[in-house]
Amino acid sequence: MQDFVKIHEDDNVAVALRPIEKGEKLLVAGEEVAIWEEIPQGHKFALKEIPAGEEVIKYGFRIGYAKEGIQKGQWVHVHNLKTALGDLLTYTYEPVSPKLTETEHAYFDGFRRNDGKVGVRNELWIVPTVGCVNSIAKSLEKEAQRFATGTIDAVAAFTHPYGCSQMGDDQENTRKILADMIHHPNAGGVLVLGLGCENSNIPVLMDYIGDYDKERVRFLQCQDVEDEHQEAMKILEELAAYAGSFKREKIDASELVIGMKCGGSDGLSGITANPVVGAFSDILCSKGGTTILTEVPEMFGAETILMNRCETPELFDQTVNLINDFKNYFKRHDQTIYENPSPGNKKGGISTLEDKSLGCTQKSGSSPVKGVLAYTEPVKVKGLNLLSAPGNDLVASTALAMSGAHIVLFTTGRGTPFASPVPTVKISSNSKLAGHKSNWIDFNAGRMVEDATKEDMAEALFQYVLEVASGRLVKSEEAGFHDWAIFKQGVTL
Repeated sequence: MQDFVKIHEDDNVAVALRPIEKGEKLLVAGEEVAIWEEIPQGHKFALKEIPAGEEVIKYGFRIGYAKEGIQKGQWVHVHNLKTALGDLLTYTYEPVSPKLTETEHAYFDGFRRNDGKVGVRNELWIVPTVGCVNSIAKSLEKEAQRFATGTIDAVAAFTHPYGCSQMGDDQENTRKILADMIHHPNAGGVLVLGLGCENSNIPVLMDYIGDYDKERVRFLQCQDVEDEHQEAMKILEELAAYAGSFKREKIDASELVIGMKCGGSDGLSGITANPVVGAFSDILCSKGGTTILTEVPEMFGAETILMNRCETPELFDQTVNLINDFKNYFKRHDQTIYENPSPGNKKGGISTLEDKSLGCTQKSGSSPVKGVLAYTEPVKVKGLNLLSAPGNDLVASTALAMSGAHIVLFTTGRGTPFASPVPTVKISSNSKLAGHKSNWIDFNAGRMVEDATKEDMAEALFQYVLEVASGRLVKSEEAGFHDWAIFKQGVTL
């Protein structure tokens, strides 16, 4: 195992890959560095003297300014490093025109729906239109587990507190998200469960749903029937019969849509797990597939890298708006734009938002940006897409699924058990986490600093994703978890 890594030749800090003791002497790029103090794993140490006010460089980019003079071999963290970011910025399009070479076809075993869409799961979903019927939905989920047989993978109710007493964009977002959920191809059958008096009632939702398969999607308004549980179970039995008729078939990987998200990051996330996911993204895009990157606040400080990879000036302008709209959202609510990283991030070695963002955007690989999506907007263009959503794990992962992701890749240095509406692959940045929380972690990218290259890990992850797309359960699925969260931005009546 390596002791440290200097990520870019221009960096004036390196990252400890193991705890480094005070007094150790390390040879970095041919120069000896005597360590001043204990450096925890994932944390940074200075490779040369950095005067107060000078830039601290990691990934080849500025991650902030030295608050005070930093000595060679000294620990570099929040106590002596501050963000260099400001509010709204002016950007200039400087395209780098990345090229992606097409590679050979790959395949998985998925479900072809009648509308031509592809799913990687064949589940029965119960989707409440309003929080008032959540308890009914959960009761139905429990009783309907008997239908999870044959080719039906699971039965899940997606409860939420919304659908009524919302105003403006919040109500619109709820309706669009519900429509996205109903159309998601991972569901072989969907019961839309309404109350009857809510703002987002079934008749209102029909305008958002549009055309649909009447055998696959059924509706029940609880106020209209005497025994809603009995009626719903009849419908679920019919939906199970319909969904059970679908069988897995060979499908080209060009039809896969994969979401990319990170949470509970540590100092190794931007060195192992995120670059591995970025290399995976390049592999899938080279085969004609699609990836979606989100959590806009964690692009702040690294956004120009994505902007300059936009394929057209129009996409560049959309990405500028993506960034500035989110900054204005923070400002409207009198919140600090750069109130990040989290306590867990800092404990893991991330010091500023630039530090975090430059690590987070590693998940985008090197492919050109082909599309920019608003929250709730379905993906339309193959290749790498950027999606407007916050950094919150459940909200962002739900947003990825609702824009069409079949699977979400979730990198983490701290670990988390949550799920999303689609299979959510937990990728650890370090082997200690993978061993400690083996009931949470699906794939260990920590091996990248031990005995494997990024390219080897990315190819292994690609093969693993094909297995998941073909029916292999991830850890949260094995635990029976199905979570989701809708982005709330405004006033509740």
